Amino acid sequence: MKRYVSTAVIAAAFFVGISLLLYPVISEYINAKHQSKAIASYDETASHLSEADYDEIFAEAQAYNDALARTEGAFYQPERVPGYLEALDITGTGIMGYVTIDKIRVELPVYHTVETDVPGTSLPIGGEGTHAVLSGHRGLPSARLFTDLNKLEPGDLFTITVLNRVVMYRVDQVKIVDPTDVTDLQLIPGRDYCTLFTCTPYGINSHRLLVR
Repeated sequence: MKRYVSTAVIAAAFFVGISLLLYPVISEYINAKHQSKAIASYDETASHLSEADYDEIFAEAQAYNDALARTEGAFYQPERVPGYLEALDITGTGIMGYVTIDKIRVELPVYHTVETDVPGTSLPIGGEGTHAVLSGHRGLPSARLFTDLNKLEPGDLFTITVLNRVVMYRVDQVKIVDPTDVTDLQLIPGRDYCTLFTCTPYGINSHRLLVR
């Protein structure tokens, strides 16, 4: 007895297959558009601020960073230094600015946090005795984010834009550590550091990749 599969079933199966193949591409495109829109909105809001506004906002951020640096144990108990979530939030969305990494062609808004259990690190305005840590996911089907962070090498550049200030960093260290090893995220007196932080190896996520 012969069995036949209708053209409708074949068409449906083909459509499902194509949809699965295109999902990462379409999702990445939509996510990139969302990120670009968030950054454009941030820049638009920042452009309407006065020099006095800039001075006040940066002074508040600097005061937070100074308090963080002189408060013993603040890295492990950031609640000891209030004001983190309010600082630099000019749009009310939690965006502090954005990071641009030309080598891997990403430009991403920087938010205060999406987690409740995060260490106490500096606000990303630069300056001696600060160490900002920016974390991002890898391997999400809907967004590139820090997927290609492993391609960065010592000597590569990235920038952080906050209000009217652009801080440029040159990579001096790329390191893989255990998830509990936070030694390289600590403040170092007199140094201005920013570390890009993500999980590694790709798809396994047993360790952490630190690009400082």
